Amino acid sequence: MSDVTVHGAARAAGETAGENTAPKPVPFHRLLLVEARKMADTRSAMVMLGLLAAMTVVSIAARGVDAGPQLGRLTTTAGIGYGTLLPAIAILAVTGDWTHRSALTTFTLEPRRGRVLVARCLPPLLATVAASLFALAVAAPVTAVTAALQGVPAEWDLDATRMLGWTATNVLLIAMALAFAMLLLHPAAAIATYFVVGTLWNLVGNVSELGREIARWVDLGTAVGPLAAAELTWMDAARLATAVLCSVALPMAIGAVRALRAEVR
Repeated sequence: MSDVTVHGAARAAGETAGENTAPKPVPFHRLLLVEARKMADTRSAMVMLGLLAAMTVVSIAARGVDAGPQLGRLTTTAGIGYGTLLPAIAILAVTGDWTHRSALTTFTLEPRRGRVLVARCLPPLLATVAASLFALAVAAPVTAVTAALQGVPAEWDLDATRMLGWTATNVLLIAMALAFAMLLLHPAAAIATYFVVGTLWNLVGNVSELGREIARWVDLGTAVGPLAAAELTWMDAARLATAVLCSVALPMAIGAVRALRAEVR
């Protein structure tokens, strides 16, 4: 056997061994679990989650005393806390790696940044759905207790369509917060932008009828109104789709490109 044949066989064997010992890609479910854990593994996140749970219970109980034992109304009362703390928690979950300078470690372990970005955005959206179910779980006993204390019959009617619309509204608003977080990659800037944009659109809508009509087509906070009330018409659906494009899809796409190309240190 010639030396060329021997060396060729040895090189092929080495390449085969290298392929067999190459590290396997990180499974997506593991990325998802890691990113989900990041939502609650910091002191600030734990405090905010605790405040969110406490605010949900207190607001539902207070609404029960004021409005009576109405399951549907008490459930949607949780939106008061969900509209303030949930977006902040979602933004912190997305921007944590960039502010803590751990993005280099994350993208070294998983160089395919797109998979990391998807895994990072899914837990806040899933947590929003879980929060809606938590509100229902809190509202049910509060309804029973309120009815017993006030001596009136409880109203257990729960419109499933309205419940789904309310949950979808929460998910879309959190998606907008994630889009701003992806676009800016800075928690304070993203949180401020999320709340300032809503305030500015309220001002624009109150200035004139033209401003109100523009807000219906562009501002997500305005466009989700009919969805939350389960009164969505075809025109409302068109306005909602346009608002999602402007407030979620566009900044999310720009932010994803920026995150994919950003220099990591």
